[in-house]
Order: sequence, then C-alpha cells, then structure tokens
Amino acid sequence: MSKALTKQELHNLAMNHVGKDLEKRGFEFIAINSKLKKHPQFVCIDANSQYFFVIVKAVILPENPNNYDVIWMESFKKHASEKEAKVLYAGVGLANPKGDDLPVYLNEDYLIEYNGIQFIDTHLN
Repeated sequence: MSKALTKQELHNLAMNHVGKDLEKRGFEFIAINSKLKKHPQFVCIDANSQYFFVIVKAVILPENPNNYDVIWMESFKKHASEKEAKVLYAGVGLANPKGDDLPVYLNEDYLIEYNGIQFIDTHLN
C-alpha cells in the first residue's frame, strides 16, 4: 500500500530541489533548517561573502507556489536587513500525476512546478 507524504516530508522534498539549485548557483551553505514554519530554511553565502536567507515553501498544486504572505514577508525582510542579509524565496508546487485529488506518495512519481529562486527586495515598504 502506498504511503502519502506528510506536510514535513513534502517540505523536505521541496528543500532537496531548492538545495540542489542553490548548489548549482555556487552558494555555500552556512545553516539548514528543515523544520516546518521555521525560517529561513537555508542561510547561504555567495562568492562575495554576501549572506542570503532562503525561504522554501511547498504547496500542493494547483495552488500557486510563487505566492507568499506579503505581510509576513515584510517582518522577515526587516529581520534580514538587520542581519545584512538578502532574501530569496523558492516556491515549490507538488502534485500526484494521476490527479489533483490524490496525495503525493512515497517512492512514486510526482509532478513539480518550480520556477526558480525569486529575489525579494529587502527595502521595507
């Protein structure tokens, strides 16, 4: 019998995809936090020693993975600015290819919508 992935497991799957993308882009990982609702998920630096806080959000398709809570993001941007870090957002949509009404199962194929990493301007609105 197939086992549906939990919210934490879906989050971890999304983090794996984003982590690989960050590695390809040349970021060095300083810290990783995979717990749900603990932000940022990745603290990285680039070749110029600029710190980046990376937020990863996993959603079930057809929900749009590129949308985030703008009000919450303002408070997070303030935190990043205080630490002289830049903010990156990575939304990842996951789904079962056999239908939207089915969960994503462990060790089975899944659909992914990942449009890459979005730079979030840290200037406060």
